[in-house]
Amino acid sequence: MNIKASLASALIFCIAFCCLQPANAQVKPGYKSLFDGKTLNGWKRLAGQAEYTVENGNIVGTSAANSGNTFLVTEKEYGDFVLELDAKIGEVTSNSGIQVRSHFNPAGHEGKGLVYGKQCEIDPSARKWSGGIYDEGRRDWLYPLDMHADAKAVFKIGVYNHYKIECIGNEMKTWINGVAIADVVDTLDRTGFIGLQVHAVQKPEDAGEKVYFKNIQIKTSGLTPQAFPKNVYVVNLAPNSLTGYEKKDGWKLLFDGKTSKGWRSIKNMDFPAKGWDVSDGMLTNIGMPDGETSVGGDIITEDRYAAFDLSFDFKMTPVANSGVKYFTTLSNGTTGAALGLEYQVLDDDKHPDAKLGRNGDRRMGSLYDILPASKQARFVRKMGEWNTARIVVYPNNHVEHYLNGVKILEYDRGSGTYREAVALSKFKGERNFGEGLDGYVLLQDHGCHVNFRSIKLKKL
Repeated sequence: MNIKASLASALIFCIAFCCLQPANAQVKPGYKSLFDGKTLNGWKRLAGQAEYTVENGNIVGTSAANSGNTFLVTEKEYGDFVLELDAKIGEVTSNSGIQVRSHFNPAGHEGKGLVYGKQCEIDPSARKWSGGIYDEGRRDWLYPLDMHADAKAVFKIGVYNHYKIECIGNEMKTWINGVAIADVVDTLDRTGFIGLQVHAVQKPEDAGEKVYFKNIQIKTSGLTPQAFPKNVYVVNLAPNSLTGYEKKDGWKLLFDGKTSKGWRSIKNMDFPAKGWDVSDGMLTNIGMPDGETSVGGDIITEDRYAAFDLSFDFKMTPVANSGVKYFTTLSNGTTGAALGLEYQVLDDDKHPDAKLGRNGDRRMGSLYDILPASKQARFVRKMGEWNTARIVVYPNNHVEHYLNGVKILEYDRGSGTYREAVALSKFKGERNFGEGLDGYVLLQDHGCHVNFRSIKLKKL
């Protein structure tokens, strides 16, 4: 046999040998494998009709027509752990995810069974929310990747991506390919099963799409939380609290959940004696029966702020109207009439103000009477439930509004577009409206019952 023939034979052997090898890598020290590379021992299928098979050392999930979401879940439940695995998905029309600390209700989905609990997203679509955290079958999105837009490009379609999920205490953190993605502090679920999802298809012709998993390993003891880099937003669902990471990253609570410290009336230097209440971890504008009469008046922070990242939770009664203003100024310097840029807080369905203004610029999340927010109904929670708002003002005067983690508006203070919109608004007579160097944060008394909590701010 000549040299060329020998090399060709060796190459064919190597290719054949490599193809026969299991896809799973060696188990890392301190970890235990959840998949033996050959069988689905230790796993069971729940809810839908999609198929799970083992092919060449991979778990392969194949979507089925006329089926809901289908899950392959561990028979065992886990509490604190670090989970690592590799996942691949090839179609932009597909979707998948990794369930953690999850549960099953056999009676859910009209008896078809409901898997519910936190999910680390696998999302090849144009929105690129892979690594974000979703609450399957329950609360919807907890951490859409609009909250960490720089991480959207990390996930790659058609190749294996390495996922790491850390669940320690009440905190869940995710990484893809070594890059920190999402961080959620939750009040639900300290234990539950781990699961792999095949998402329901939107069209029957999309049936047969596949998602692949391998190298599924878990560590349950000797756990040490891995630190995130700076400037990753934390969705903290524990009311009026900050994690050690948030404190180190520069976040401060503007409401401690117990007192009115840090807040005062726009009329004087004291907190209103009536009209506002601090109890049950909430800062509440009590409101009046007619929903129009202001009793305590607006309240503002004692300090002024320039560039910042501000978030807050709010809960309204039906037909409520309120707002959170920023870059607020007072007519005589320390007291008086307040003017500022307003993040609109409103019952869009029932309050008449939602139909006024231009192009919806008085609806929830809009820059009141100036620029409308663009939002999907699924990301607006019902009246009587908590919504989370976020306002980011960058040092270059770029401003972003978020609602429940999704960006719904952005603009630039002082730009031509901004000034044109102001000129068409009720503030057209105010010189340089909203363009000051700094201002107070204001909670509006519009005569309606509105609760606020988890008000936190980071200077930029």
